[in-house]
Amino acid sequence: MKVETALPLGKVDPGLRAPAARLELAEVPEAARQVEELGYDGLVTTETKDDPFLVLGLAATTTHRISLTTAVAIAFPRSPMVTALTAWSLQRLSRGRFILGLGTQVKGHIERRYSVPWAPPTQRLREYILALRSIWDCWQYDRPLNFQGEFYRFSLMVPLFNPGPIEHPYIPVHVAAINRHNCRLAGEVCDGLRPHPITTRKYIAEVMLPEVERGARRAGRSPAEVEVCVSPLIVSGATDQELSQRAEDVRARIAFYASTRTYSPVFELHGWGEMVSELHRLSRAGRWEEMPRHISDEVLETIAVVAKYDDIAAAVRQRYGDLAQRVEFSLPAATEEERQRLARVVAQIKGAGAPAR
Repeated sequence: MKVETALPLGKVDPGLRAPAARLELAEVPEAARQVEELGYDGLVTTETKDDPFLVLGLAATTTHRISLTTAVAIAFPRSPMVTALTAWSLQRLSRGRFILGLGTQVKGHIERRYSVPWAPPTQRLREYILALRSIWDCWQYDRPLNFQGEFYRFSLMVPLFNPGPIEHPYIPVHVAAINRHNCRLAGEVCDGLRPHPITTRKYIAEVMLPEVERGARRAGRSPAEVEVCVSPLIVSGATDQELSQRAEDVRARIAFYASTRTYSPVFELHGWGEMVSELHRLSRAGRWEEMPRHISDEVLETIAVVAKYDDIAAAVRQRYGDLAQRVEFSLPAATEEERQRLARVVAQIKGAGAPAR
């Protein structure tokens, strides 16, 4: 199993109770170098407060081995031509280590935050990815550009704007997913599936992977061609007290997701429909502080991986070792002792090294 992380190095997402840590852009090259030194296989970035492509461009200058992935960049606000050129440049800069992870976002954000017209997202994303491949083939193999779709049409490429071939022309495309349609899309045209952190082992195994297989079979592919890349919520600490404190933060995050109908299929699969209805009611009333108490230990331990530092690697491998090829994982890494512990845990998740002590 390959292990990825996000910046800041050793970031532990605090849920909804505190602002997430943020790294200054000037610090990215050194932080990325440390990620590689710790034994990680990859670095991922999300599109939140900084442009993910810019972050990975900085990271590419000081790393030589790790993959560099947008997990994820929002597709629809960018023309496929714009995304294609950015990805091409990053693939050239990183010497073949770039992975393009794309997400659709929800209607409210597409229309009101990005001011982009809404369209059926899975059909549009499928066409988006096919357009990317067509553009890249034009540049690499000097083929005429003639992509004609329902949402995107490309038929003009002149020498001035053609970057030409590169050494590593195949750029893997991953897609973020929680619904069945995007899982099927991943099987049909993508190289990787990135389940939402709220998804459980049961949901991935019983809902998502069968849809990946359906999409793959329909396209004449093997489902094994699609990497599954999980980013589980982690509850860990050195003591029972630290474990309990971390658990409360993760309860808050789970409660937030459970209150949002987009994620309801995960909870309904486990028979937690009544809890979802109650949390939705509380969120509509703005009673956010009451919501975490509705997340039982059963819900917490089904969604999050819960274990002390000494046992967390084994817990991650036990839950996802037969389902996923990549896992996003981190622990606190503010001190040299914490960084050494993190390196040991990363090695153990990968299946090498001694237990973390």
